[in-house]
This record gives sequence, C-alpha cells and structure tokens, in this order.
Amino acid sequence: MRTLLWVAAGVILIVAAGGWVASQALTPKPGTFFPSQGNTHIPSVDTPQPPYNSDPPTPGWHLPSLARWGEHAQPVPRELQLHNLEDGGVVVQYNCPDGCPDLVAKLRPIVNRYPEKVLLAPYPGMDARIALTAWTRIDKFDEFDEERITRFINAYRGIDNHAPAR
Repeated sequence: MRTLLWVAAGVILIVAAGGWVASQALTPKPGTFFPSQGNTHIPSVDTPQPPYNSDPPTPGWHLPSLARWGEHAQPVPRELQLHNLEDGGVVVQYNCPDGCPDLVAKLRPIVNRYPEKVLLAPYPGMDARIALTAWTRIDKFDEFDEERITRFINAYRGIDNHAPAR
C-alpha cells in the first residue's frame, strides 16, 4: 500500500512538472523578434556597416567591449550596447525632449534591482518613449508599465548569446 502511494505521488509530480514545462513553452515571449544579423566584433563605431534591422538595435555587429551596467546619463553608442545584449544584458532606454526626470525616477529603481546585466540610458530620436532590448528582441511603448518592464527583464536577462548566428 505504501509503495502504491509513493508511485501515485511520483506520477502526480511528473504530470504537474510536465504541465508546467508545457505552459512555459506555450507562453509567448515578450517583445518583437528580429532575426540575428550576426555577432561580429568591429574595431570602432566608425566602421562602415549595413543598417541594423531594428531601432534601437537588437542583434548585430558591435564593439568588443561592454558598457558598464546600471544607469547612464548619456546615450550609450549602439555598437557598445549590443555587446551588453550579446552577454545576456537587457537595455532599458527612454526618449523625451526634457530628459524625462519623472520617468527616469520610475525606471531607476527597477534597473537598480539588477546589479548586473541591466542598463538604463536615454536614446534620443526613437519612435517610442520607452524601449526594452535584448538580443533579437525589442518592446517599445509610450506609457510606463512596471510589470511589462520586469517581465521583459526576467525573460531575457542572463541569456548568453555568443553562439554563432545560424
């Protein structure tokens, strides 16, 4: 009788785990997918290159160094932030003529929850107020949404994207 209970408990556990795995696989990932443009290192931001397929860019050629994680008061060059994405980072960027002090005050504590692999910076000229980027993924919107931002960060932060593009 005791063995039967253990077998039943094991079956229930396996079925529950399988259901969880299936639900995770079927849940759509946040953001819009952009095909990889490779992960070639370039020597400088002045190196001629084709246009990126997203703005802000999500995959593509980039510098061999990283921008420091955390908040930046000035825009981070696209060719630099892409290496952060390749290394499993998420970049949170904003675009406002006045610098968005109220928006930055809301974004800062979210970014500060993650001491590594998240970067906050302005990105003038983009077509949305807020953009979240990860390697091959972007989510752009105009109204602050903490849950949306946190979900994106948690979905992509820490994923190593150094595998060759296929």
